[in-house]
Amino acid sequence: MTDSSQVYVREVGPRDGLQHEQTWLDTADKLNWIEQLGEAGLTYIEITSFVSPSWIPALADADEVARTLKKRPGVTYAALVPNRKGLERALLANIDEVAIFLSASETHNQKNINADTETALARLSRVAEEARQSGKAVRGYLSMAFGCPYEGKVEVDEVERLAERLFEMGVTELSLGDTIGIAGPKQIEAVISRLGRMIPLERLALHPHNTYGTGLANIYAAFQLGIRRFDGSTGGIGGCPYARGASGNVATEDLVYLMQTLGAKTGIDLVRLTSAAQWIEKRLRRPLPSSQLQLSKEEGRCL
Repeated sequence: MTDSSQVYVREVGPRDGLQHEQTWLDTADKLNWIEQLGEAGLTYIEITSFVSPSWIPALADADEVARTLKKRPGVTYAALVPNRKGLERALLANIDEVAIFLSASETHNQKNINADTETALARLSRVAEEARQSGKAVRGYLSMAFGCPYEGKVEVDEVERLAERLFEMGVTELSLGDTIGIAGPKQIEAVISRLGRMIPLERLALHPHNTYGTGLANIYAAFQLGIRRFDGSTGGIGGCPYARGASGNVATEDLVYLMQTLGAKTGIDLVRLTSAAQWIEKRLRRPLPSSQLQLSKEEGRCL
C-alpha cells in the first residue's frame, strides 16, 4: 500500500442493510439515500442485490434502482449477484462491480443458496468468468468466516481453502464476514494473520457485525494488522435472513469516527454521513443502533 493511513470504506447499507428490513422502502427513497451517501464522500456503495424477489422481497426493485441511479463520478456502484441469471440482470443494468458470495459453512450454504459448497464454487466460477469477460471487476464475500450458527466453530483451514479458491476465480478483493458477530479481536488476528501468509493484505476486507458489541474492537484489531478495507452499513442496519442471530452491521459513521481517532484518511464527511443515517432512520420508522446517530440527537445536531 502506498499510503498506510488511507482507509477504504465499503458502504453496504442499501443492500446488506435493507435486505433484512420488514419496512418496504420506496425506490425513490432508496435512490435518495444512495445519493446522500455519495454526497458524504463514500466512493464504494453496494446498492442492491440481483436475487429473486421471493428470496429478498425488500430488494425486489433491484433493476429499477440500478437503471435509474444517477451515477456520481468517482463512485463505484456495486451489486450482489447470486447466479448467472442475476448476472444477466446486473449487466443489463450496467452495474460497475459484481459481488459474489460464499459461506465458509457447508450448512449455511445449503440454507442460504440451497447448494453444497462445491456446487456453489462451480456456479460462482462461471459467474465470475462471465463478469470479467464483460469488463466488470468481481468482489468476493466469504461469510461465516469466524463462526456459524449451525456448525459452531469454522476451521481456519477451510477459510483459507475457500479464500484461495475465490482468488483463483479472479476476485480483486475478498471481504471476510463475521456474519453473526461472534468474533473477538484475538480470533480476528488469528484468521487474518493466517490468510496474510498467502494473500496480500490490500486484497482483504473485513465485514463485521455487531451482535455482541465487538464490531469496532474487531475493526481496530484488523487495522493494527494492516487491513485497510472495511464494510459498514449506515445507521447500523442489516443482518442475514438465513443466519440465526445475525444482527446489524457496524454503523458506517461509527467506523468513520474510529478511523478519524486513529488518524486514518477516509475522505468521508462524518456530519453528512450522520445526516444520511438520520434520514434513513426516519424512513424505516425505528431507532437505529448507531452511536454517532444517538450522539447527534443528544447534542441537538439533528439535521
